[in-house]
Amino acid sequence: MALFAACNSIRVVGYLPQIHKAATDKNGASSISFMTWMLFLLAHLSTVAYALVNRSDWGLAACFSTNALCCIAILAIA
Repeated sequence: MALFAACNSIRVVGYLPQIHKAATDKNGASSISFMTWMLFLLAHLSTVAYALVNRSDWGLAACFSTNALCCIAILAIA
């Protein structure tokens, strides 16, 4: 569980270069796959729902909410 939490916490940092790249791309972030990021977003949101409804785990929900917000940022930029 600790490894899972650590990896998902670190993953948030991994979004930052992608957000920066999309924001500074002179071609309108054409290399961003909208469908892929939308699927990531839906996966994160479903995990948030699972964490809250089935586990009452606010920490897990917060982690995946942050991941979802990063996906939303990438999609908004693209």
